[in-house]
Amino acid sequence: MEKLSVGLIGFGLAGEVFHAPLIQSTESLQLTKVRTSQKEKVKQSLGNRVEAVLETSEILDDPSIDLVVIATPNSSHYELAKAALLAGKHVVVDKPFVVRSEQGEELIRLSKEKNKILSVFHNRRWDNDFLTMRHLIQTNELGDIHTYYAHFDRFRPEVQARWKEQDPEGAGVLYDLGSHLIDQALILFGKPEAGYADIFTQRKEAVAPDGFHLTLYYPNERKVILRSGSLSLQPGPRYEVHGTQGSFVQYGIDGQEDALKAGSRPGMNGWGAATESQHGTVVTLENGMKKTELLPGSYESYYQGIAAAISENVTLPVSAEEGLCVIQIIELAMKSHREKRVISLS
Repeated sequence: MEKLSVGLIGFGLAGEVFHAPLIQSTESLQLTKVRTSQKEKVKQSLGNRVEAVLETSEILDDPSIDLVVIATPNSSHYELAKAALLAGKHVVVDKPFVVRSEQGEELIRLSKEKNKILSVFHNRRWDNDFLTMRHLIQTNELGDIHTYYAHFDRFRPEVQARWKEQDPEGAGVLYDLGSHLIDQALILFGKPEAGYADIFTQRKEAVAPDGFHLTLYYPNERKVILRSGSLSLQPGPRYEVHGTQGSFVQYGIDGQEDALKAGSRPGMNGWGAATESQHGTVVTLENGMKKTELLPGSYESYYQGIAAAISENVTLPVSAEEGLCVIQIIELAMKSHREKRVISLS
């Protein structure tokens, strides 16, 4: 089968660490061009078969390129995705999809008009801990879930001079790590009825918000509590899930990001596997307490799914509509924080 040609816009952390190696690890995709000013960096990282170009037009105007991947600052996602769709390309946008929901709605309409796929890179659906927890919930081992906690805490006391921690539209931890936590909750439980949020800065020099506490309210008194902070030297549980028949508690975080940074790739020895200290604990009324080995993580599944969606017309691994719902929850959270009240999603 002929490979699909891919153009990558942006070669910062997202482009270099996540998108480029995962695209190159997908048999039916061929990364051919990267738009960046760091030509030497591209050569060292990706070799001579990938061309570094300075202008977006050198990707959008290339008729051989089938798929455009956007891995740039959040505030640029909408304009670049719109331009790529208008150029007749399939499009993948790094999370978060956009910074305002009306932008996402317009892109979805445009993708349908152009009959091109539009997807959002929510890679943490394929974290080993999340895959394991999702399996426990889907198989009803814990019974009906009434309380779900998910934390994404870090210890980063120094504010870094990068756009994610400064003040452009779409910066801050709610758009960054919050996108992951919200997407995971939506996959598990669907859209909530309402939400309440506290969004804050913990570090003195912080410009953009670096912490949040978000509660989502569901029917039958189910509550989903999502939290992130920047000054947690000793993080608590990553996940804590309680149901009518049992509980799941897990510490630590999936290691695929660190593995990619270290040069490991899908298919290499140990890829996606959890350390023993990462294994979760399941306690049920029927079986008592037991350690649970995590399912292997699988970031490569995303681009395998994208290739199949383009070539075989199968369902996208992440739809643009799902990415838009994440933005709607972020907007709900910001409105709740401003008005200091519970906000209905409707």
